[in-house]
Amino acid sequence: MVNQTLGIIGGGQLGSMLASAAKKINIRTVIFSDDQDAPGQKFSDDFVFGKYDDENIINEFVEKVDIVTFEFENIPFETLNKINEVKKVLPKPNINKIIQHRLYEKDFINKCNFRTTLYDSIKNDKELKSKTNFVPGIIKTSTFGYDGKGQYKINSVKELEEINLDYNKEYIIEKFINLKKEISVIVTRFGKQKYEIYEPIENIHEDQILKNSKIPAEISNEIIEKSKDWAKYISEELDFIGTLCVEYFIDKKDNLYVNEIAPRVHNSGHLTINSHNISQFENHIRAVCGLNKEETKKLFNAKMINLIGNDILVYRNKKFTSNEFFFDYLKKEVKPKRKMGHLTILKK
Repeated sequence: MVNQTLGIIGGGQLGSMLASAAKKINIRTVIFSDDQDAPGQKFSDDFVFGKYDDENIINEFVEKVDIVTFEFENIPFETLNKINEVKKVLPKPNINKIIQHRLYEKDFINKCNFRTTLYDSIKNDKELKSKTNFVPGIIKTSTFGYDGKGQYKINSVKELEEINLDYNKEYIIEKFINLKKEISVIVTRFGKQKYEIYEPIENIHEDQILKNSKIPAEISNEIIEKSKDWAKYISEELDFIGTLCVEYFIDKKDNLYVNEIAPRVHNSGHLTINSHNISQFENHIRAVCGLNKEETKKLFNAKMINLIGNDILVYRNKKFTSNEFFFDYLKKEVKPKRKMGHLTILKK
């Protein structure tokens, strides 16, 4: 079916890339964002600005679209549920109830019998001080927070005792592992046992922000197969429609751990725009809009470099070779630790 209009909640770089991918396959897009300057409006066919809990704005958005998806998971569940009563939202809103909350997410992963780091919830100061067996580790807010926001590294028991937390929020503490590598696997699920899956991507983070990604990942065949199998299983258990990303840790003994699930297209998969015949964004659009699944093939090995903060200023004036692809997210304001663009380099 063509000539559909897809609503996308969120107008950042992921929303922009979804809108661009949709245009390629004749799907109209309307972006709904609470940011008046959202760069996604430059790539979509229509734009709705307003708060995500404003019923009038929600109704205006819903009337313009046939089906709805989103670029980030921290949208109020009530908003997604309200929209889903009128126009189908994919992935399904109840998936976000699990993945928006880090404790529920970890519990879900463990129910799938997949390994995670040791973790526990923290509700008060007494519980916090008792978590000495989680040092060294990291404390995260149970909801919201990304790219290092709402996260506190704890390297000693003294730091654990000195940290002051705002207990109006919920927290989770996770014990560090002896980390060897980080990888991610991106899978698009079209329906029961119907997938397109990308090979594992090797990632390097700095200050909890993704710095660069590459394929192929330098990992064993056993981990390649296991990480793909786990990602497919997770998507099946969630009855997911669309593209999701499973982020993993690998320890020094080559044990695999699920770190997080992103119920959406993912930063580490940006390189698929140039490295594959069908990107993670196009596969997502195809899945949520009920289009045919087409075989996804890797055309090139690739490396993606995130351009963070002032990095973008240098790259805007650079010349690029034929195997380099520069993406400027056209964000109005350059801020430290803000993802402003990326560069993909193709390799044979």
